[in-house]
Amino acid sequence: MVDLSISTRAGVFDAIAAGPPEGRPVLLLHGFPQTGLVWQRQIATLAEHGYRVVAPDQRGYSPGARPQRPEDYRMSHLVDDVVAITEELGWAAFDLVGHDWGGAVAWWTADAHPRRLRTLTVVSTPHPGALATTLRTDQDQRHRSQYMIDWRETPTTEERMLADNARELRTLYAGKVPPDHVDTYVRHLSRPGALTAALNWYRAGRPDGTIGVIDVPTLYVWSTKDSAFGQAAAQETGRWVKGPYRFETLQGVSHWVPEEAPETLSRLLLGHLRTHDQH
Repeated sequence: MVDLSISTRAGVFDAIAAGPPEGRPVLLLHGFPQTGLVWQRQIATLAEHGYRVVAPDQRGYSPGARPQRPEDYRMSHLVDDVVAITEELGWAAFDLVGHDWGGAVAWWTADAHPRRLRTLTVVSTPHPGALATTLRTDQDQRHRSQYMIDWRETPTTEERMLADNARELRTLYAGKVPPDHVDTYVRHLSRPGALTAALNWYRAGRPDGTIGVIDVPTLYVWSTKDSAFGQAAAQETGRWVKGPYRFETLQGVSHWVPEEAPETLSRLLLGHLRTHDQH
């Protein structure tokens, strides 16, 4: 694996890359409160199988792409970052993978730029339309999503999360993320302005438009112990995909799938990519 700096109009994105430069390109998007490191095991596996893999630290997580205003983190900007990064890499078409907030960006990118994507893989995060429906109809999902509202307070949330050696921030990983990764994330988000930038994803407000049904070949991976997304939203997601769709449920696994169940996720991802090799 090597470190990359990807320059775009929005700023410079740090990234991890591996695999042969001529390999089939795969972009991996992390969520909160993590970085591209979350995909370490998947990067290694995909690279071993000949894929060219890049996992950027997204807007706000990369110091060189860290605007200060919450509105600079609206979904349209995050999708534009995906386009800008892949264009800078010279990728006319690519496979897109996302977890947590990275999953949300992946869904919206698939809606806005379906012809750029060979496949879509989303881990944990239901389709935004499915989540919106469930938030209206399912009390359990409303309860699970309450944190998204709570974290919009500023600077109260930052101070609370970083107090006592970032004790509250560390508890979010629920003992399911490797300790060395937790230390790396905490160190990264403890730098001046970094946690505020990450939380601005929650403070940016609603997306600029509406999202439709996805026709890109899609793999959706959900886990039964996910604290953020319940079964109702997971099952509803299939109604929002009209292309080839595969839904996989991981029993007894928490929200932190890429690090808690790396081998399983890598196997599912490789299978999905190979199934749609000619797309």
